[in-house]
Amino acid sequence: MAVNILGLNHRTAPVALREKVAFTEDRLVAALRALRQEQGVAEVLILSTCNRTEVYWAGSASGNELSEWLVRHHDVGLDLASNLYVHQEQQAVEHAFTVASGLDSMVLGETQILGQLKDAYRVAQESGSTGPHLNKLFQAAFATAKRIRSQTLIGANSVSLASATVSLARRVYADLSAHTALMIGAGDMIALTARHFATAGVKRMVIANRTLSRAQALAEELKGHAIDLQNLDQELAQADIVISCTASPTALISKAAAAAALRARRRRPIFMVDLAVPRDIEPEVADLEDIYLFSIDDLQQLVQEHRQQREAAAGGARRLIGEEVARYLGEVRAKEAGPAIRALRQQADTIRQQTLDAAQRMLLSGKSPDEALEYLAKTLTNRLLHAPIQALRQASEAGDSANNTPIATDPDERNRQ
Repeated sequence: MAVNILGLNHRTAPVALREKVAFTEDRLVAALRALRQEQGVAEVLILSTCNRTEVYWAGSASGNELSEWLVRHHDVGLDLASNLYVHQEQQAVEHAFTVASGLDSMVLGETQILGQLKDAYRVAQESGSTGPHLNKLFQAAFATAKRIRSQTLIGANSVSLASATVSLARRVYADLSAHTALMIGAGDMIALTARHFATAGVKRMVIANRTLSRAQALAEELKGHAIDLQNLDQELAQADIVISCTASPTALISKAAAAAALRARRRRPIFMVDLAVPRDIEPEVADLEDIYLFSIDDLQQLVQEHRQQREAAAGGARRLIGEEVARYLGEVRAKEAGPAIRALRQQADTIRQQTLDAAQRMLLSGKSPDEALEYLAKTLTNRLLHAPIQALRQASEAGDSANNTPIATDPDERNRQ
């Protein structure tokens, strides 16, 4: 049974179109059940994220039929032909493995998609819409993603400003949990960076902002402490990590304030990152010993280096995917060949028994053992080789060197029929 994929993603469709065909979690099970009612859909799974909507199915239904269903289901009344892609058989397996490994993501090598794919698989399993074909495909996809993570550097380096900031901080402090982080600002960039530091293990987080209520909202989420900017100098002396990103037209941390904080800390180092434009931290602060100051340009350069390293690792990851696809298809084909192999063995056993019976009758009729053995050997050879010889002749006449011709019946059996 063929495995197929129909989908669109961030490369083929803008967000305005992707959101029209997305599946919310509460609608996903109903959509799976509806798809199972479609002719030619024996098994199905839907992956729906902010960057892609993909339908994986096993069955005879065509990509056009699934495309029409997608339009009907969402009632969008749009022509999606130019935005959709369809993968079948080997291409479908390659795509599934590539998606699971993060090589088809907007951020190359990211791991979030693997978790999303596992969630989609769990929902499909629980709704009863998967079967042996999709089960095998996704178990192999998850195993491939794990192998790529362990054998390549595809996910070793950060490729976002927030995660790169955490990586830089770890160069100064190996154990982030033992240090205090001061976040200056309460906008999206600071919120994202603060969440990354919380995930990395920072226990004490202080949020400083001009509007105290916004600082309090973020601090409550992160179980931190909120202050207004008037208390910034006091907290600066307590902070091991300082991340700033505000819209202030003037610097919030001067060289003098940073020097005072160092004295109060008895020269214990401070790691600082200024993500603001214009800058929140005077550039001269970098001249102070025991302060490690990085600008947004420093981080952008680091992120670019990490992207290049991931691109280099992606080549090795794609080679591993090629190996895993070949392994998967080999196992599938071996399983599909099982009935034919059993039929061939049964046919050979029948020929053997018939020929043996004939040889025994020869002996009973008075023929010599040599004559019986000669008949047995020659007849077995002719009958067992007849089918493959006929298949090779037919393949040669058709100009096909690969033998896909079904095994012919034994000529003696045809005569008896």
